[in-house]
Amino acid sequence: MTHNEKLLGILAAAAFMAAAVFSASAQDEGAEAAPAEGGEAPVVEGGEAAEAPAAPVKPRPAEIMPLTAKNLLLDVYYTGERYIAVGDRGGIIAATQPSAKASDWTQVPVPVRAALTAVHFPDPKHGWAVGHDAAIVATEDGGQTWTLQHFQPDMEKPLLDVLFLDATAGYAVGAYGLFLQTSDAGKTWSEVEAPAIREEEVHFNALIKLGDGSLFIAGESGMLAASGDQGRTWSRLKSPYDSSLFGALPVGDKGAVIFGLRGNVYLSQDVRSNKWTKLETHSVASMFGGAVLPGGDLALVGLNGVILVTSPDGQVRALQTPSGTPLSSAVAVNGGLLAVGESGVQSIASLQ
Repeated sequence: MTHNEKLLGILAAAAFMAAAVFSASAQDEGAEAAPAEGGEAPVVEGGEAAEAPAAPVKPRPAEIMPLTAKNLLLDVYYTGERYIAVGDRGGIIAATQPSAKASDWTQVPVPVRAALTAVHFPDPKHGWAVGHDAAIVATEDGGQTWTLQHFQPDMEKPLLDVLFLDATAGYAVGAYGLFLQTSDAGKTWSEVEAPAIREEEVHFNALIKLGDGSLFIAGESGMLAASGDQGRTWSRLKSPYDSSLFGALPVGDKGAVIFGLRGNVYLSQDVRSNKWTKLETHSVASMFGGAVLPGGDLALVGLNGVILVTSPDGQVRALQTPSGTPLSSAVAVNGGLLAVGESGVQSIASLQ
């Protein structure tokens, strides 16, 4: 299986966020292995070479590529000052305007070549991106320069989402129940103690903040979880759907819309009430990301360039991009969307 097939497995077959999950390659098909000390395998009595211990994998910086803005991108975020998109082979690009022109985006140096799956900025200057090889990179200058904070390819557990509460406290979630936290701006990362939701080792695909400040997780096998104390304790919630959920968006103070495989979208005004309404999307396209629009509507994006615009009362209308290629994430822009996916950056001027 090629690298892109691993990344696009979900885009093609409805396991999008888990595309990062099943990457067993370290550092993008060509990780550098540090040589064993001394450079040679030890020799035991009898003249036979003993098997050398596995050499640690070193991170390799992302290559600067001219067409990064038109290649696979997995997440996009507006910091308040610029747009930041992340994706394949450690690519991070930035733009000051919401443009789909590749020439308007600048690729910045990144110290890791692993595919990056998610990015978040709690303020315009401080941001974090996560991805394959449990990689975490951080910026303090609005995305112009990035440093590597966490890298553990031997885990074979990619990180799939990241959320910071402020410039120091944040969480990163991923495959097989991977759940990391920091309270010092990422200088150190540790495992979150949350047996109620981690013991099944399902994939955590999305981590968001609800309107009342509660934290909310959606994931594999209908995983739903919430924390009302800034992530210190977590509760498993009853789910209306027992297959993969790829994302969630906040609704009101306590509610959310969750979405996943084959056009399955559910709405709740209170995620802890265990009351969810299945929305009639009239689509079987899997949804992977989305954005809250001015006025409270939601725009979900997914396979085949399908866009579902959902009102807070559950009414849904479907649109489709001219390209028809899969979309993974979007931000609201001037009555439309700036979206990213298999074909890089796309601009949707209107959602009417």
